[in-house]
Amino acid sequence: MTETHPEIKLGPNDVLRFVLELFAFVSLGIWGFTAWPLPWPGVLVGIAAPAFAILVWALFRSPKAVFRLDPFGKALVEIAVMGAAALAWWDLGQPIVAGVFAVLATVSGLISGRKELS
Repeated sequence: MTETHPEIKLGPNDVLRFVLELFAFVSLGIWGFTAWPLPWPGVLVGIAAPAFAILVWALFRSPKAVFRLDPFGKALVEIAVMGAAALAWWDLGQPIVAGVFAVLATVSGLISGRKELS
């Protein structure tokens, strides 16, 4: 007996989205450790901010999410996480990084959303 596995098709936007997700989580950690006084609350925020974003993403937005949302609910979760990362860079005094990240995340999200709705 042979098992058939569904073919997984990854496009360039899928890879970009994954990199953007990782960048968002790392960005929140950097923001937590640098924007808040160390050791406390900087360590707490530096660990809790990305951990919370990862938890929300895993529960609602990931391909194997625990709670299934419609495309609009998924978009709200994505906007919240990606927006928080962009605002973190803005707060750190890096408006160019914030702007480039926000534009890339928005375009990638729109492409993915249109694909999901079709």
